[in-house]
Amino acid sequence: QVQLVESGGGLVQPGGSLRLSCAASGSIASINAVGRYRWYRQAPGKQREFVAAITSGDGTIYTNDVKGRFTISRDNGKNMVYLQMNRLKPEDTAIYYCNAERAEIPVVSYWGQGTQVTVSS
Repeated sequence: QVQLVESGGGLVQPGGSLRLSCAASGSIASINAVGRYRWYRQAPGKQREFVAAITSGDGTIYTNDVKGRFTISRDNGKNMVYLQMNRLKPEDTAIYYCNAERAEIPVVSYWGQGTQVTVSS
């Protein structure tokens, strides 16, 4: 199995920046079996929503709400995934979760415990 731990959350003013990190750990075989990583977020009283994804080939996709402001990246050597967030808005306030999906059968989805991001003046 793969364990995911998010970090880098905190309090930031509107227009500020924050960089989230997701550290993956586990067996080499399990980590290598991950096909793509995703970032999700969930605000109080709202459903969890997709934010960004990155494939093993470094292809990326973003939700329209963050496109142009957020950048997802990965460092395979360190087994790390990042989410650079710029020009933050109060609407970005949420718990951000890292997700990893196994590319092989059976498909397994892994989740971290989340990191809180609060955008407020």
